Amino acid sequence: MRNKRISETNQRLTVKTHNLTAIKITSYRITAQPQQPMNLQQLHYIVAIDRFRNFARAAESCNISQPTLSAMLAKLEEELDVRIFERTNKSVSPTTAGEKIIRQAEKTLMEASRIGEIVAEDKGQIGGALTLSVGPTIAPYILPKFIKKYREKYDFVDLTIHETKADAMLGALLRGEIDAGIAISGNVCPGVLEIPLYTEKFYVYLAESCWRKLPVFKPENLEHENMWIMKEAQCLRDSAFSFCKARAKGHRIYEAGSIDTLIRIVDENGGFTIIPEMHLPFLTDKQRDNVRRIDGDYLSQRRISLYVKEDYVRQRMLNTITDTLKEFMPEGMLTEGIIKYGIRL
Repeated sequence: MRNKRISETNQRLTVKTHNLTAIKITSYRITAQPQQPMNLQQLHYIVAIDRFRNFARAAESCNISQPTLSAMLAKLEEELDVRIFERTNKSVSPTTAGEKIIRQAEKTLMEASRIGEIVAEDKGQIGGALTLSVGPTIAPYILPKFIKKYREKYDFVDLTIHETKADAMLGALLRGEIDAGIAISGNVCPGVLEIPLYTEKFYVYLAESCWRKLPVFKPENLEHENMWIMKEAQCLRDSAFSFCKARAKGHRIYEAGSIDTLIRIVDENGGFTIIPEMHLPFLTDKQRDNVRRIDGDYLSQRRISLYVKEDYVRQRMLNTITDTLKEFMPEGMLTEGIIKYGIRL
């Protein structure tokens, strides 16, 4: 009988008979054989397989061989008596039951990791790994100096940085794949906490041939057909001066992949675009002559925030991020709360 054993138990019962003789009765008890408990390593394996949908890459991420990974999966499926993944020569995909098991495995791994984090935080320790996501329209301006300063000060932290868009960053936070993300403010997501980091002004960059070379630039003078735009970097939520709202009016609006591309387009084709303040040091002296401030009562800026999961506990680790930013960010750009108090969860 699978997973069961028969144990013999001798019980001495006294039975009253006419001759007062004690009778020994032997009884048998059937007990369930305890299953081998799942361990966290097995859960890591199935989460990795689901993430990569490829056994070779999943095995590499787990630092084991592919045959070992396959064997460990088969063992877990046998223990649970359920198939977690459907495997063919070309694809790997979770079954319906497997989807639920994987989601629960992710939650279990996140909760297990928090135990060590709570202990380290309580002891005032900083160490281990930090995985950070940074938006592609922010990364060019902060990452070069951030990486240098961070490694100088916190060389004992295993730092990993991914350049990802906001939607992917939020998903990774909820799945516990990253510790924190830096992205444009306003990305509301249940279960995710947003912490304002800094505010960055926008400037107008005009072509050399553009007649609007004035001491100041006023949005009411815009001719939208001469505007070039990059949607993700320049969309101003809650802004009266919103280039995004004007997109339908223009005939030459192009959603470029980078600010550098927009500047080259303006240089070659005329017109104008807007650029964030931290891009100014990347301009040549000649290009800087084409930059104008935006005057008037307009919200010509973008806000940048730090995003973490609501139940994140590594406060000291988050402050290694803000303390590093303090070392090189332009004066007056970081929020007052970050400068005075850092991050308090």
